[in-house]
This record gives sequence, C-alpha cells and structure tokens, in this order.
Amino acid sequence: MKYVDANLVAKKMNGRLAANHISQIIFLLATLIGLVVLVILFYRVLMDGLGWINFDFLTNRLSTRPERAGIMGALLGTLWLMIVVAPVTMLLGIGTAIYLEEYAKKGRMHSFIQTNISNLAGVPSIVFGILGLTVFVRGLGFGNIVLAGGLTMSLLVLPIVVVASQEALRAVPQFLREASYGMGATKWQTIKNVVLPAAIPGILTGLILALSRAVGETAPLVVIGIPALLIPFPNGIFDKFTVLPMQIYYWTIDASIVEEYANLAAATIVVLLVVLLIMNSIAVMIRNKYQKRY
Repeated sequence: MKYVDANLVAKKMNGRLAANHISQIIFLLATLIGLVVLVILFYRVLMDGLGWINFDFLTNRLSTRPERAGIMGALLGTLWLMIVVAPVTMLLGIGTAIYLEEYAKKGRMHSFIQTNISNLAGVPSIVFGILGLTVFVRGLGFGNIVLAGGLTMSLLVLPIVVVASQEALRAVPQFLREASYGMGATKWQTIKNVVLPAAIPGILTGLILALSRAVGETAPLVVIGIPALLIPFPNGIFDKFTVLPMQIYYWTIDASIVEEYANLAAATIVVLLVVLLIMNSIAVMIRNKYQKRY
C-alpha cells in the first residue's frame, strides 16, 4: 500500500492556490487597464464634444465657420453606405456559409476555401481599399460614389459574416436535421424551416457587428478617394458621398489650424458612438429574442 505524504500534498495545493490567485490578479489588472483607458477616452471626447451637439449640428451642411458646421451630409452618406453594404453582405455572406456547411463536400477544396476565408478576416482594411480602387473605382468605372464604397466595405466585412454564420449553423444540433429528413422534408426545406431559424441569433449578431465595423472604417474609403469635405447631400447610391469617420478625419487634421474643429470632431465621435451603440444593442436584443424561442 502506497502512503501519501500529507505535507507534500499541502505544499502542492498551496502552490496551486497561489498560482490561481496570481492569475486572477493579472487578469483583473489587464481588465482594469483596458477599462481605465476606455473611460479616459470617453471622458475626453464627451467633455470636448457634448457642448457642440444640437439640432443645427445634426442638420446643417458643412461650413468653414465651426459654429455653423453640421454633419447631415455625413449622416446621409453613412445611411446610404449601409443601404448598399447590408443586403450585399447578408446575401453573399449567409449564402456562402450555407453552401460551405450544408452542401459542399468535405475535402481539399473545401479546406482551401475555408482557410482563405478565415485568412481574409484578418487582412488589414487598407488592402480591401486597394482592391475596391482597382475593381470598382477604376476597373468598372464607378468612381468614388456610394455604390463603389458600399461594395468595397462589403468585401471588408464579408469574411466576418461568413465565419460567424458558419459557426451559427454548426451550433444547430444534428438531430434536428435528421428529424426533418425523417418526416420527408427535402434538404432545402430542412435548411429553410429548421436550420436557419435556429441559427438566426448567431447569424444576425455576426451580421450587425460586421456592419458596425463597416460604419467605423476609414482606411478603405480614403484609398478609393472618398472626399472628406463634401457640401451636397447624397440622394442615391450613384452620388458622391462622405461618412462620419471621414468627417472626423478631416476635422481632426484641420484642428491644428482652427481649434474649434477639434470640438467638432469630438462631437462627431459622440454621434458615431451612439450609432454603433444602437446597432450593437439591436444585435443583443435579436439574439436574446431568438434564443428564448429556439
């Protein structure tokens, strides 16, 4: 019979408890550092920008006089951009995920496509800007209009939607598919009536979060030549436009010339944060709603 040294066991337990305690402290410090930096940034932006946000700021056109400048053109440009990005990303992203998970045969080609989609999700956004400039702006001759910008941003967030949709489809239990097949349903009927409803929370959450990234991106739009200063309001997808991040970029650069532009940039950042918060809140509500149902 083998005897266990109680002192040795106690030392090992104490060592593990100490290591666990140290790990908790390290993780807590990492969290606090991120939160402190975030709070400082929010505080600085709110203090500089809140006083400039009013009805005129939200509805006026751009102006060389800071007290008369507004962001209505950038707001409309952002809205038109999302009108292009949302349907294109949804149709292509979800359709690709359904094909790869439900129809495509597993093999080398499937692995090759899957690997490339995952790699594209980590490609710097400026690379997609160069692609949009080559294909849409110059190749197809669109110029720097809403349609070209929307298609470019769709390429940027498409891999994210595909990966998120695939994960949501994989999370659907296999027995639901088998039960549907056992009742005589076809593959498409099973996907449409069983798989997609169960995967909707994950799919829509990934889609809205991807759109939130598209709203806040600047580098691809700079590359394809979207103007930072645009007086006319865009009225369709074939008009020139600017967006909130571009407006922030323009006012931040010119803050060294006119000090009040820094306040305008801060106010625009607050508006952009509110837009992103609303979109992310919608994603959370949709996820919670459908999780309760399915």
